[in-house]
Amino acid sequence: MKCQKCGANNANTHVKTIINGEFREYDLCSECAHKMGYTNVFADMDNEFAGLLGSFFTNVLPARTEATRCEFCGSTYPDIAKTGQVGCANCYTLFADRLYPSIRRIHGNTTHCGKNSGRTAAKQPKAAEMTKEEKIAELKTQLEQAVGEQNFEHAAELRDKIKEMEGEA
Repeated sequence: MKCQKCGANNANTHVKTIINGEFREYDLCSECAHKMGYTNVFADMDNEFAGLLGSFFTNVLPARTEATRCEFCGSTYPDIAKTGQVGCANCYTLFADRLYPSIRRIHGNTTHCGKNSGRTAAKQPKAAEMTKEEKIAELKTQLEQAVGEQNFEHAAELRDKIKEMEGEA
C-alpha cells in the first residue's frame, strides 16, 4: 500500500484520529508521518511496559475496517456521504445505522409519509372543527379534483357551495 500523503513510498504507519467526532484513518510512510508530527511514543519504553500500554490503548479507537460495499450497486458509505446520493434500495438496509440519523436530522422522520405529510383522511379535522376558510379551501381542493376527473356536475355543485360560503363572509 502506498502512502496517502506523498503517494511515492510504501506506507508503514497507520494513523487513526478523531477530530470533532469525525473518525479518520491514514496510511503514511515513515517520512510523512514524522513530518506530520506522528512519532512512536513507545520507542523509548521497555518492551513489556510498551506492550502493556499498547494493549490498553488498542481498545480506545475502533479497529481498522475495510469499507463495506453494497453487493448490488457497489456503493460504500463514504461514496454516499460524498455525493449525498444513495446507490440503491439495498444501501438503506446495509448502511441504516449511519444513514438514518442523518435522514432523521434532515427530514424529521425516517419513514415516508406520502404527499399529504401524514394527514390521512382519518387524521383530517372533521367539518365541525374546521374554520370557514379551511372548509372553503377543502371545497376548492375537491373542485380541482372533480375537474381533473371531468366530473363537471359535481364540480358545478362544489363551485356553487364555494360561492355561497364566500358570499356569507
